[in-house]
Amino acid sequence: MRARAQYTRVLGLRIHARVRGDGPPLVIVPGLGCASWMYARASRELARERTVYAYDPPGHGFSQGRPGFPAHIEDLTDHLAAWLEESGLQGVPLLGHSLGAEVIFDLAARHPGAARALIACAPTGIPENPSVRLQLLRLARDLPRERPGLLLPGLAAYARSGPALMLRLARDQSEHETGPLLPRVRVPTLLLDGTADPVIRSWTVRAIRAAIPHARVARIPGGTHALTDASPRAVARLTLDFLGEVDA
Repeated sequence: MRARAQYTRVLGLRIHARVRGDGPPLVIVPGLGCASWMYARASRELARERTVYAYDPPGHGFSQGRPGFPAHIEDLTDHLAAWLEESGLQGVPLLGHSLGAEVIFDLAARHPGAARALIACAPTGIPENPSVRLQLLRLARDLPRERPGLLLPGLAAYARSGPALMLRLARDQSEHETGPLLPRVRVPTLLLDGTADPVIRSWTVRAIRAAIPHARVARIPGGTHALTDASPRAVARLTLDFLGEVDA
């Protein structure tokens, strides 16, 4: 099932999404420095039942950026809200990975009606993120556990985003107070927890579940931090089953 490129001008920037499949829409929001092409394996599985939009935030993937932007998590959130509206996708389910999950939590809390349901894979957000140094150490521990085929696409994505953008957003995570926002998330929420993820610990996922009303957790045995690439079938099955319940 071939993907097609979609470009939309949003707030003065040309924004890319990789679109695949046919059916009700679902948007994938990537992690820090990640790009749409890193989510191809999960997109193919999800596209069996959904039209999947793998979104590139400003300065990521094939999306246009500008100097100094985005500088804050809220910049990513507000731009995503504008892109959803411009693309006619307001109110669709969102699947966020890592920092992308923190962004969709923020979106659901501050932009009611922007999302119908949330699926958060290896979510950041609470407890407040550790220092940039500790985050890098955890990512270094995770890299040998990931699929070798993800290495080159990942390096290409990080090179495209650049160290300045990634460092700005990583530093902002320590100041982004997601915790107070989580109780304001009022849409059905599924948290996906990989049991072999050294970056996001299971107790962090449990804390998020306790903060979001009616959130549920599904654990993926052996799942690493790059859950959507390492365990695409499990992610897709859990997501599609969850959305089937939401839509019922």
